[in-house]
Amino acid sequence: MNAFWIAAALLAAGFGGWPVTALVFRLARTIDDRADAAKAAERERAAQEDPAADVTVDPELRPQGPSASAKPGQSDGESVDGELTAASGQPASGVPGGGAGPRILRGGAIIGVLERLGVCLAILTGQPVAIAYIVAIKGLGRFAELKETPVAAERFIIGTLASMLWAAGIAAAVKVIFLA
Repeated sequence: MNAFWIAAALLAAGFGGWPVTALVFRLARTIDDRADAAKAAERERAAQEDPAADVTVDPELRPQGPSASAKPGQSDGESVDGELTAASGQPASGVPGGGAGPRILRGGAIIGVLERLGVCLAILTGQPVAIAYIVAIKGLGRFAELKETPVAAERFIIGTLASMLWAAGIAAAVKVIFLA
């Protein structure tokens, strides 16, 4: 009967942790989006209160040259007061916004399943030190990627903690309730 509970714990920890981790990611993104919206609202309010932020451009005073052929009010990469503005629909850096960037943290779902299985086995066998090995191997394997992109580091930390807490909770519950 113990083998059944161990197998059930491994299945629940390994494969049931993905929806939990995805939910935690969605919650983190919602919190980040709300914080970003609050910052944008604060900047907007500050810009409205700042008299120096009120800039109007007289269409009669438009610079002559290639951008002079544009219609008034149309943003085409023209310069205003000697500063170049980005064309509408294009980021200010001049990088086209069409293509998606390189994917970060490839293979995370498979690594997550293996991580949860390892954590669950470590707790069920009474070897919690093995969890440190799992974290070390995972961190070393991702070090270069995490060093280059802060977004990847944040996702790594959130995903690892959610995943490990799920696996540890399942393993501890099965060990205390069914294997005691």
